[in-house]
Amino acid sequence: MDLKNKTAVVTGAASGIGRSLGIKLAEAGCRVALGDIDVEGLGETAEMITKKGGYASIHPVDMGNRDQVYAFADSVIKNHERIQILINNAGVVLTALIEEMEDADFEWVMNINFWGMVHSTRAFLPNLKSNRAAHIVNVSSVFGLCAIPTQAAYNSSKFAIRGFTESLNQELKGTGVSASVVFPGGILTNIAKNSRFKSKSDLIQDKSSIVNLHEKLSFTTADTAAERIIKAIIRKEKRALIGFDAYLFDIIQRLFPSAYQTILFSFLLFQKNLLMKRR
Repeated sequence: MDLKNKTAVVTGAASGIGRSLGIKLAEAGCRVALGDIDVEGLGETAEMITKKGGYASIHPVDMGNRDQVYAFADSVIKNHERIQILINNAGVVLTALIEEMEDADFEWVMNINFWGMVHSTRAFLPNLKSNRAAHIVNVSSVFGLCAIPTQAAYNSSKFAIRGFTESLNQELKGTGVSASVVFPGGILTNIAKNSRFKSKSDLIQDKSSIVNLHEKLSFTTADTAAERIIKAIIRKEKRALIGFDAYLFDIIQRLFPSAYQTILFSFLLFQKNLLMKRR
């Protein structure tokens, strides 16, 4: 798929992978529509793009709000008319045991990570199908391949993204539209810092432990992740893993579909003890 003169929509574009995607897609010749709840961050991303000679439109949106997502799509289409690339990247994290999390917190994660992706896909799909060729990217996670404790809400949303996208891809056959589900490993972004923490688990002591663990295990930069996603768009890949840790998780889950739970739990205990010793 040739990216030049295409219009690409990126959600979660105020920072992290979304920001890198916006910049790199613009460098590849795309007009870019940026969506995020963080208006200031959106402005910074757009400024980075325009300084490099690209074009970016800003569309503030709460991806957890259905009406705002559909209004976001209307705004983007009004501004750009034809959309050829949609990247549903926005995501949030909640750290809590299942028995201690509030329904509202679980809904917050699902509304943004899963329903935001669903509503965005459905809102843009008629426009995408009006093109000869178009592509959708839905960003899952290694935690859409394997589950870990204290992340039931996040795991649920990311497993659901995988199922939705694989079904979508089959339904899109013959339309000119294709879809990728992407599984990033640890990516060095602010997602852990911006997360909600409500856990009293012995495994995770406090939010700083989550942030430290995330930073320690994030082996891939946002720019590298963005480059891999763009490659998946060009090649129309159905599935893309990002980072060697993503490949490792994939292999572990395939080889040990049940036993991986014990393996990952033991690994988390080991990392927790290391962090405690360094304090």
